[in-house]
Amino acid sequence: MKYKIVADSSANIRERERGDFSSVPLRIVTARKEYVDTKDLDVARMVEELQAYKGKSGTSCPNIHDWLEAFGGADVVLAVTITSGLSGSYASGAQAAAEYEETHPGSRVLVVDSLSAGPEMELLIEKMEEAVSEGLSFEQIREVIGSYRKKTHLLFALEHLDNLSRNGRVNPLLAKMAGVFGIRMVGKASDAGILQPLHKCRGAARTTEVIWEEMLAHGYCGGKVRLAHCLNPDAAQALADMIRTRFPEADILIRPTAGLCSFYAEKGGLMIGYEG
Repeated sequence: MKYKIVADSSANIRERERGDFSSVPLRIVTARKEYVDTKDLDVARMVEELQAYKGKSGTSCPNIHDWLEAFGGADVVLAVTITSGLSGSYASGAQAAAEYEETHPGSRVLVVDSLSAGPEMELLIEKMEEAVSEGLSFEQIREVIGSYRKKTHLLFALEHLDNLSRNGRVNPLLAKMAGVFGIRMVGKASDAGILQPLHKCRGAARTTEVIWEEMLAHGYCGGKVRLAHCLNPDAAQALADMIRTRFPEADILIRPTAGLCSFYAEKGGLMIGYEG
């Protein structure tokens, strides 16, 4: 039986060493240019161009055909999407799953709405890989992922809020304060899968402290941490060092954000997925 794991590109993952994996690209769209979130995208250049661009911009989710192509003839497909609170990716993925099962008798497709993005999706993908390697049945995998999703969390720290503001995700006044006064916003993915601001911080050091305090408050005790940064490796490393000061054996991985997460996190942004 052929298993395949699929995620939309908001997971920041292009390929995996374990098993069969496909990334389904989202798109960042302006009046001048469309950026397709694949491994060929020059993210640094995209961020620079979007900073200079003053017009309207937005994102476009994968369509049903994109998902069907990614499912690629597998008998069992395990898919995870960006939160339905930000994108229609889950809806199109679910429609593709129904069509795939109808046209491929005996196949099974699980589409998980992460209610999150980026590194928390990475944790879900890793749990899917573990479940497949353990030989669990489709129904067992569904149960395992459903339970695990309740134990993972996403925090983020943003230096710029322009794109979120233009797309109605945060208050324009908050975005202006961030730009004028250098305030960083620390927030989380809520239980409903929307962005929830928590703190306004000044300076990188204080921002790192606040993130760490939030992690501890939500039950972090040395489990996995997945960090994604938008052109800000120093911030990611500073947080990793702080975590390892208390939990030296913590499983921490750092990766750059891909296109979609870079669009929303913007330059300097940090996303933290962790086990609570």
